[in-house]
Amino acid sequence: MSSIAIIGPDGAGKTTITHMLQASSSLPLKYLYMGINIEASNFALPTSRLIEYLKRYRQKPSLSRPPDEPSEKSHENKGFAGKLWAAARLANHLADEWYRQMLAWSYQVLGYVTLYDRHFLFDFSLDNRDDPTLPLSKRLHRWCLTHFYPRPGLVIYLDAPAEVLFARKGEKTLQDLEHRREAFIRLGKQVANFVQIDATQPLETVYAEVNKHIIRFCEKHRGKNAPGTDEASLRAISGLTSGSSPPIGGKRKEKIN
Repeated sequence: MSSIAIIGPDGAGKTTITHMLQASSSLPLKYLYMGINIEASNFALPTSRLIEYLKRYRQKPSLSRPPDEPSEKSHENKGFAGKLWAAARLANHLADEWYRQMLAWSYQVLGYVTLYDRHFLFDFSLDNRDDPTLPLSKRLHRWCLTHFYPRPGLVIYLDAPAEVLFARKGEKTLQDLEHRREAFIRLGKQVANFVQIDATQPLETVYAEVNKHIIRFCEKHRGKNAPGTDEASLRAISGLTSGSSPPIGGKRKEKIN
């Protein structure tokens, strides 16, 4: 079977669209969060949740340290303890990523299409790409992902200008958002089956376009007689015949996240 990744900057609507696909698509989908936010992950190693807890504990302000003094995290690559911490986090990152990839493969063996919300290859390759001061552990992590981690069969990038993203989420600066947008597009040119969709369109239109590309991709790779990939299903599921939004719990509008 196939794997499809929905990627894009924060505020583009990745999670909203993947949830809509889960609820409405006739394809046998299995959802996997493939991002770095452990709290949002539906699957993660117990060690990942432990490391996230320890990281937050290390970042807590100390009563013996002035508020404006750098936390311990800023020195984690200095000294033996810092290097040990960085090595442990790197090993766990790789283990957790491959754990989720093994889950994805197991779903595909069982006949499902794996639907990724985000993807590690993009999350860890966007910022500071050419920064020589990047810690060795992060550069090694990025190298391992680039050279060994499997690519999704289809990558759908939800695109929106920095101004729109900032208005939706209010996070990061316009410059940072535009930088990430350019990085997504640059990386997309290096990936096969990369589709760019305008995420400023109405939600129903974005959903229809995303679902259309997924259905056609699966039709191409599974054969025209595969369940749910005939032309009638393509028109019905995408909402192209009636122009109506897909039924999500009886609601016609969804908030983009």
